[in-house]
Amino acid sequence: MKKIIAAIISVCIMAFSFASCGEGTTKTAKIRLNEVTHSVFYAPLYIALENGFFKDEGLEIELTNGGGADKVMTALLSGGADIGLMGVEASIYVHNEGKKDAPVVFGQLTKRDGSFLVSRNPEPDFKWSDLEGKEIIAGRTGGVPAMTFEYVVNKYGLYNGKNVTLNNDIAFNLMGPAFESGTGDYTTLFEPTASEYERAGKGYIVASVGKESGEIPYTAFTALKSYLNKNGETVEKFIKAMYKAIKYLNETDETTVAESLLKQFPDTSLNSISTALKSYKQIDAWTTDMTMSKTAFENLQNVMENAGELDKRANYEDIAYNEYATKFYREIFG
Repeated sequence: MKKIIAAIISVCIMAFSFASCGEGTTKTAKIRLNEVTHSVFYAPLYIALENGFFKDEGLEIELTNGGGADKVMTALLSGGADIGLMGVEASIYVHNEGKKDAPVVFGQLTKRDGSFLVSRNPEPDFKWSDLEGKEIIAGRTGGVPAMTFEYVVNKYGLYNGKNVTLNNDIAFNLMGPAFESGTGDYTTLFEPTASEYERAGKGYIVASVGKESGEIPYTAFTALKSYLNKNGETVEKFIKAMYKAIKYLNETDETTVAESLLKQFPDTSLNSISTALKSYKQIDAWTTDMTMSKTAFENLQNVMENAGELDKRANYEDIAYNEYATKFYREIFG
């Protein structure tokens, strides 16, 4: 009996040793991800972070805030970041410069503008034509929020300097304070700021810019083609984790999701985050299929051309890299 027990103990020790060795050799892939700004608009990303979806795939995400698409793209091109979350327009600009190892979009996150038009007064019967003769704080020239808003008002026969004034001189983070201090008749604000202004009686949401402009690849995950070629397995895991986060967002009530995001937005209340999530769900802001469609891509170039910011259209096939997004959409959603 002693010999049997000794043998069993020896086997257990060996098994434990092998298990320990296996755990010690498990590798975690690190991704340096640079985001254009930190916003509830990018909720699926933070859901993947806070609910362990990246960790489950063996990924460690080092998240940094670029503070603008131009800075995110600079980080990507200089090797300071592996993946950038930014507007697709940045990739179009770089591609048109003829760079050989150009950035490509491998996963779309948002599919329309996330800003809301805020008025000084309640306007339950608001029509876009009501903006005639008014001043709107519309974002900085060249930015997608400003271009998208101009595209919308132009659809209704309103043109800057003729029958409407688009104030493009105020930085993104100062638009709310400027409006609050008396500048403009309207402003465009992202959530949760728009709802917080309405709750405080500082303004009233009258329309969704993104709902009116239609679908465009507003924000997407971008990487150099060389990075995708060398790190295909890592990128596959990244996309798979993001799809799990999107599925969780689609199937979970806003309050529960908001609770998981509080760590990402410590200065924002649970109610504000929950309201923002509801607003974005109502306008269908997020993609379910992260594949960037050609129709949406061409619509973005229409918006850019309308604003006079695009000298030459890019080919969809040169920017879209849909292999991973298509593959795992079918796997996660069936």
